[in-house]
Order: sequence, then structure tokens, then C-alpha cells
Amino acid sequence: MLDVCLLGTGGMMPLPYRWLTSLYTRYNGKVILIDCGEGTQIAMKEQGISAKPIDVICFTHYHADHISGLPGLLLTMGNADRTEPVTMIGPKGLERVVDALRMIAPELPFDIKYIELEEKEETIEINGLTLKAFRVNHNVVCYGYTMEISRAGKFSVEKANRQGIPKMLWSRLQRGETVEDGAKVYTPDMVLGPQRKGIKLTYCTDTRPTESIRTNATGSDLFICEGMYGEKDKEDKARAYKHMTFYEAAGLAKDAGVKQLWLTHYSPSLNHPGDFIGDTRKIFENTIAGKDGMTVTLGFDEE
Repeated sequence: MLDVCLLGTGGMMPLPYRWLTSLYTRYNGKVILIDCGEGTQIAMKEQGISAKPIDVICFTHYHADHISGLPGLLLTMGNADRTEPVTMIGPKGLERVVDALRMIAPELPFDIKYIELEEKEETIEINGLTLKAFRVNHNVVCYGYTMEISRAGKFSVEKANRQGIPKMLWSRLQRGETVEDGAKVYTPDMVLGPQRKGIKLTYCTDTRPTESIRTNATGSDLFICEGMYGEKDKEDKARAYKHMTFYEAAGLAKDAGVKQLWLTHYSPSLNHPGDFIGDTRKIFENTIAGKDGMTVTLGFDEE
């Protein structure tokens, strides 16, 4: 299962009722945070979330509303006696940007490992899931992210028995291990059926609609996407500043065949995003206006 919490839904500046965009996810006890704008720590405290277990921090890009909360977060993690390394992922230049921010957080009791993204698409196996970064279209280099948790096929007792595989080896084969038993070698495909549908989450902000989003979001259980503007007269502004409207995000969700769309990264001028959801749902019915602290646990489909 993948636990998801939308810590903040604001763009550009934090507001008294809306923190800046940040996403918290947890799988198998490991935590991945995407973006860390000003106020992210407070948003975490409001949800009862500790900073200490964060293993990976991903950045979509380096505008202040997506990274300015990092120095304080790192200091808090250090003050919590964290000693395990933290991995950071982001566009090329990440280490230089973080080093500059760490002028006010110079001493930490843990190391930072950097993965700098340079290609249009890059895939990283991390914490038991597949993280894919893909380039989007903003006025600086910017990436979206997809998280996928694969699911092996069903274990077939009949196949195992037919091939005379000892029961003591079944659990290891079911976990995907290749097992040697004397002169015999048993592989998972000997006892597992076709791979089943896993869990998929796609997240992107600060971009125009792109084919890379449409392709990478295809089949997502949850698609979290920027909706900077809900007002229809803001379409020209969205194009000029390379952001998206609610309706463009809904169009991507429809084309990608996702299960659910959460809108986020609202303009500070957008006081009541819910006022525009009715028209948005005419394009993609299962659209939700994201709110700070919105949570969900994504699980495997029942069979």
C-alpha cells in the first residue's frame, strides 16, 4: 500500500489557510517527499508527520515556492538525531542549489546523496518502488514524477505441485527469488501467473499540458496535477506563464485514463477552488479540488 498526503496546495506564496505545494508518500516504512516550499514543516506538524524518517526528497524545479522550506527541514531532521543518509533528486544543478541553501544549515549529522536529472526521462529504483522522472514544460527546467509499485502474478499451488517443487521453497519463489536446491534451479515464473496490476501515482506541477504528462500518467490510480487557475478568463495567463487551468488538467486526466484527479498548486488569487469543480467535472468526472492535508491509501485492486 502507498500512503499519500497532500501537505500543501498553494502556488507562489503561502497563505494563512493554504501551505505551499508539497506531497508526502510512504511505502514499506520509507518516506518520499516531493517539493518542500516554505511552510512544509508546519503542514507536516498539522498532520502529525515527523521529518526524521524522510528518506528521499524530490524536486520538480528550483523556484522558491518548491524548495525554500528545505534548510529548516534539514535542520529539524538533524536535531531529531537522524544519521542515515538522505537522497535528493532533481534537475541538473541540484547539489549547487542545495549547497547555497545550506549556508544557513551548514552542519548536519547525516550525508546527502544527489541524483541529478539530465535526460528527458529517467527511471530510478528506490525503496522498493520505481520512480520515473519526466520533463515537462515550464519556464525553467521542470520534471514530473510517477511512482509505481509492481505486483507479481498469483502463486499457483497446482503448478508448484506439478513440477515437484518442495513446499519449503514456495515462499521464496513467491517473493520473486530464484532458488537453487541441490542440482535443481527454480525460478519464480515456474509458479507465478501473469503480473497483476500494481499501484501508480503521478504528480506534476508548474507546466503546460504535455505529451510526456499524458503518457506517464496513463492508467494512474491517482493523478495529482497543477490547476493554477479555475477561472476561464485566465487561459491566456496560464499560457503566458506556463501553468495550467483546471480544464487543461482535467483534459489530461481524461486522455490518460486515470482513476482520480486531485488538483493542486492554486494561484493565491483563487480563494475557493471548489467553485469551479462543477465545470471541470464535465471534462473529467472524478476530479477533486485538493485541500491541504488530504490523504488516501492506495492499495492493490481486489481480485
